[in-house]
Amino acid sequence: MSTTETNGSDGAPPPAATPRIDPTRVNAVTFNAIVDALAAGMRDFRTAPTYGIFFGAVFTFGGILVVLTAAALKIGYLSYPLAIAFGMIGPFAAVGLYEVSRRLERNIPLDWPGVLGVIWAQRKRELAWMAFVVLFIQIMWMYQVRLLLALFLGFQSFASFGDFLQVVVTTPEGITFLIVGNLVGAALSIILFSLTVVSFPMLLDRDVDFITAMITSVRSVVTSPRAMIGWALVVTITLVLSMLPLFLGLLVTLPVLGHTTWHLYRRLVPPQEVLAGPQPEASSSGSSDGDPA
Repeated sequence: MSTTETNGSDGAPPPAATPRIDPTRVNAVTFNAIVDALAAGMRDFRTAPTYGIFFGAVFTFGGILVVLTAAALKIGYLSYPLAIAFGMIGPFAAVGLYEVSRRLERNIPLDWPGVLGVIWAQRKRELAWMAFVVLFIQIMWMYQVRLLLALFLGFQSFASFGDFLQVVVTTPEGITFLIVGNLVGAALSIILFSLTVVSFPMLLDRDVDFITAMITSVRSVVTSPRAMIGWALVVTITLVLSMLPLFLGLLVTLPVLGHTTWHLYRRLVPPQEVLAGPQPEASSSGSSDGDPA
């Protein structure tokens, strides 16, 4: 083979192939990364408590409203649409916490128009599709509960919630319903956690599609299963304890967890400049603008 055929028709060497960048690459982390991210999340909350309490209130009072419609107000027919609406709003409120942490990390001044403007801009980005994924899994959870109720307890009605609990914990059918329902709910929770653990902060931080974000999120869980299981347990236990005092503990714990999620994302997903790698130096035979000398 001639030199001309090897190097090209003009004898110049062929251009180097551009390395393919894997946007779903993740770092393996240990539980120490969770501890460090949690400390950073607490620091962000102390630095900007007003923002944290505001977004925490969105989650807290949204959840309380859903519960009240089903229990105290006895208008259960509104619980379903309210739960769906809250499932759509929740991720966007979380973006506000991520944006606050992002600005603190980069020493960008905090202001309400800027933070709220970032949230508003997400309606036209991939994050809106990610919110639909969360909504879809939430609807699946609701319908599987109704399906299991029909399968194990039939279509009987209950005079009160106490009567329902008595049937569930004292009859073979009710206990079976609890076991199967918890297993199915746990499976859906694992799926939702794996798909979203870094998806939302990644969609805020980078120009990627929601499929890429979900793949990256799942890879984070698969790559560091012990640390991610530990983080899931921290989130679950914290939320359960926060709900005991009339949900008011969520005003503080939810923003801390939101800030922590941002810092955990930063530890799990390498920065874009690291993914891209060092840029090739310009050839010494050419001028600065790339034209031949």
